[in-house]
Amino acid sequence: MGDRRRQVAAAGPRPTPPRLERDLLGELAVPAAALYGIQTVRAIRNLSFSGKTLGHYPAIIRALAIVKQAAARANRAARVLDARVCAAIERACQALIAGEHLDQFPVDVLGGGGSIAINMNLNEVIANLANEQAGAPRGSYAPVHPKAHVNASQSTADVCHSAIRIAILHRWTATRAALEICAGAARAKAAQLRSVIAIARTCLQDASPVALGELFGGHAAAIERRIAALDRSLEALRQINLGGTAIGSGEGAPAAYRRAIIPRLHELTGLRLRRRDNLYDAAQNIDDLAEVAAQFGILAEVLIKIAQDVRLLASGPDGGFAEIILPSVQEGSSFFQGKINPLIAETLLQCCFQVLGCERAARLALERGELDLNVFESSAAINLFDAMDMIERAVPLFAELCLTGITANEPRCAALAAGARFKPQNSRTIVSKSARLDRRSK
Repeated sequence: MGDRRRQVAAAGPRPTPPRLERDLLGELAVPAAALYGIQTVRAIRNLSFSGKTLGHYPAIIRALAIVKQAAARANRAARVLDARVCAAIERACQALIAGEHLDQFPVDVLGGGGSIAINMNLNEVIANLANEQAGAPRGSYAPVHPKAHVNASQSTADVCHSAIRIAILHRWTATRAALEICAGAARAKAAQLRSVIAIARTCLQDASPVALGELFGGHAAAIERRIAALDRSLEALRQINLGGTAIGSGEGAPAAYRRAIIPRLHELTGLRLRRRDNLYDAAQNIDDLAEVAAQFGILAEVLIKIAQDVRLLASGPDGGFAEIILPSVQEGSSFFQGKINPLIAETLLQCCFQVLGCERAARLALERGELDLNVFESSAAINLFDAMDMIERAVPLFAELCLTGITANEPRCAALAAGARFKPQNSRTIVSKSARLDRRSK
């Protein structure tokens, strides 16, 4: 008997058996410790393919929890929820807004169903957190139910639509700062290299002498222009459809809730939000997200041009342009000793290739929507988030490890500028040539 007890003790405590939950399709086992429930388990089994789970996107979880908290307050104002249930939902939402329980969001963010898995994952986690505060076990869904209370007066369509836009608007602050760092580095490099005379090129052929800094000044101006274009496109995301429920009709949402929800959301986000003029349009069309994606695509193309310019001017050292010298941050070859390659510029190029893929996916989500609800909105949103995340990482690296440390190969620049064959024609030459052509035509 003593040996048996020792064996049991060595094996450790027995795992807690799963709990059983029931929905319209039947009964299913749910991990006992899970804050999520049966709808999430079904979604994991049926809709997972990308490896991108909701837990990987804390900013989206935060925005969803803000929407749920605002909805609880609006439902309290509309007398849909009593004070006790409203307070319990709010406390649960606050925990999620603070970044807790990220491991409880395992659904695939690109799964089908118009984001139903995302919304239900949130509803179940919030309900179980709220019920635990009341001493109820996970999975009991009393006194707070995922659909009847957490999702009251809402639909997946208007919840996720609104949360996605809030999350992107909040995220833009960090992405914008990264781009401003790069524009500032290019502007500083332009000032530093304005005294260095190099040779300009058109059609990859020699043109006339020019200050080397002018190229970098153009780079800075292009990035700043793209920031301004993104600012303008993101303004449209301030128009949301919360209160429109599934297809824009507002069915299932009391008038008092619809009046209260946007002010409550403003209280929690600090953003200037307003309801879309046409809520049916909002359910059907996601061209506002596609417009932002298009602007990120143009930004990527501008950054590709900049990175290519840097690689070209640094090419050599003997067989290329060799007009600038890039900072040495890493060995460039496992074969050629001492070779330094433009790895940072190439990293930015590959980042931009991925961003362009995200842009295309987001715009496909627009054009593949049909009839009364675009069920691919989450694809557009996740690809925008991925694009912003990559830009935030790659662009400051390019600024810090490449742009800032660029130096001019002044002897090379001077030699090329001195040997320039082509000079701009002056106005007198142009006028006399035009006159000769006129006489010949007569």
